[in-house]
Amino acid sequence: MSRLEQRFAELKAEGRAALVTFVTAGDPGYDASLAILKGLPAAGADVIELGMPFTDPMADGLAIQLATLRALNAGQTLAKTLQMVREFRVENSTTPIVLMGYYNPIHRFGVEAFVAQAKEAGVDGLIIVDLPPEHDGELATPAQASGIDFIRLTTPTTDDARLPRVLERSSGFVYYVSVAGVTGAGSATTEHVGGAIERLRRHTDLPISVGFGIRTPDQAAAIARLADGVVVGSALVDKIAHAQHHGQAVEDVLSLCSQLAQGVRKARVS
Repeated sequence: MSRLEQRFAELKAEGRAALVTFVTAGDPGYDASLAILKGLPAAGADVIELGMPFTDPMADGLAIQLATLRALNAGQTLAKTLQMVREFRVENSTTPIVLMGYYNPIHRFGVEAFVAQAKEAGVDGLIIVDLPPEHDGELATPAQASGIDFIRLTTPTTDDARLPRVLERSSGFVYYVSVAGVTGAGSATTEHVGGAIERLRRHTDLPISVGFGIRTPDQAAAIARLADGVVVGSALVDKIAHAQHHGQAVEDVLSLCSQLAQGVRKARVS
């Protein structure tokens, strides 16, 4: 089993959802970002999405756009992001890491080199928001051939005609974007999310994680009662933006992660 399969299977056996946390690699600087990455599992993160900074993050709202700018201004590169994963793996061999971002930096890096180095570094999955299934040959096929999951995004506007095509070669888990908009934009009702998850389950046996707009432990708990995973990104990234120094950024992100984890873990306790 892959690390993602193992983690979701373990949590299903425990009767709870996964807390999936997103942070941008290199934000607010390499050392602080690495400290956050290393600290997330102990703070309660079950799966980590690590953003690959890109100059044109068109699917992201202001919070993650600014995180990307902070990371790029601090000198973050794709090579450094892969190095962060290598350093994380020295101490942690069990927590899944999913790289999330856009195709352009990978294309420039070279797909073959990227896939090989990502696998060697210990990357478990990829979420590439601007590569639809029609372009599987670009990256999804070589990534999956090397054992790296390719995770698809589905949205409220992905209709029943399109959904089978999107999910056809998905692996790892399905990421349901619960609102029509960029990251951090609003939040969906539990009724909407519940109906969407029921529809997705008719099309796939993969775990379903829900993100976009989840900011508080109570919101995380509400989604954790319905989904297999709860994704939180902008709320964590905002802690970095508002910190007075890098040490506070690390402390505040891990503190919020711990609070979110408590919400997720208590969600299904009767």
